[in-house]
Amino acid sequence: MWRLREAPRRGPKPSLSLDDIVRAAIEVADADNDLGAVSMARVAERLGNSTMALYRHVKSKDDLLVLMSDAAIERPDPMPEGVDWRTGLTFWADNVLAAIRKHRWYAKIPISGPPAGPNNLAWFDAALGLLNDTGLPEEAKVGVVMGLITYVQGEVRMAFDLAAGYDQNPAAFQQFGATLRQVADPRQYPAVARLVDAGIFDEVGNFEDESEQDFDFGLQLYLDGVAAFIDRVCQGK
Repeated sequence: MWRLREAPRRGPKPSLSLDDIVRAAIEVADADNDLGAVSMARVAERLGNSTMALYRHVKSKDDLLVLMSDAAIERPDPMPEGVDWRTGLTFWADNVLAAIRKHRWYAKIPISGPPAGPNNLAWFDAALGLLNDTGLPEEAKVGVVMGLITYVQGEVRMAFDLAAGYDQNPAAFQQFGATLRQVADPRQYPAVARLVDAGIFDEVGNFEDESEQDFDFGLQLYLDGVAAFIDRVCQGK
């Protein structure tokens, strides 16, 4: 990902590069809107090369997925000048969401380690930098940002999965409220029964619109907690 290997000094320029392979893999995933569509054979076909030619640049499909996950997220947009930490983290989280929505398959890539590639590290650095003036110790800044990453990734993955489930079987979602009215005995599920009585599950709207509202609601709850944590830590100094 960091291109640390020294390029060969002699001989003809290779007809295929690692950047070519990663770009073609992203194009395959985008075309089918499916990470499962990516295979070494399909990427090679798109490039007009043999599958073995790819293995000279990337060891395995798993390694290719890691490279795709960093290339697809691109670099973060510049942060508006003079923003406070909360406005900045809201801007940051909204932009992560927008970046992932460009490549919805991104949410299916397994998370196997901390941010490691140049683009993912740039996002990590941008979020950490927003906490510089909070008075938090460095370890606490990492905890805040990792918690935010966990929230964003979790919300995106759940929203995409729910939207896909609704597309496959909308009737199951539309009947959910009516089903709960039949099975949610208030003696066994008192809290759920109160939601049913309030009509919370009576209508199923547009999942994209609802997920965006839910995302912002949960984000602000998380940042409320961060604000309280900052106040507590700074008061203890």
